[in-house]
Amino acid sequence: MKHMLLEYLLVVNIIGFILCILDKYFAIKNKYRISEKLLILISLIGGVFGFVLGMHLIRHKTKKKVFNIPIYIILIIWIVIIARVLW
Repeated sequence: MKHMLLEYLLVVNIIGFILCILDKYFAIKNKYRISEKLLILISLIGGVFGFVLGMHLIRHKTKKKVFNIPIYIILIIWIVIIARVLW
C-alpha cells in the first residue's frame, strides 16, 4: 500500500511540475493557458508537491494570493495524509 502510494505521488507530482512549467511558458509566449481549475485539480489529487516546487523554482503564480491560499491548504492536507499513511 505504501509503495503504491509513493509511486502514484511520484507520477502525479511530475505531472504537476510539468504543468507549472508549461503554464509559465505559455504565459511568457502569450499562448493558451492551462486553467487554474486544472492546476488546482492536479494539486488536489496529489500533485501539489511538484506544483509548489515548480512555482518557486520558476516564480510562477507566487504573488497570486487567490490561487496560493487553496494550493497551500491542499499542501497541508497532503502532508497530513502522507504522515498518517507512512506512520
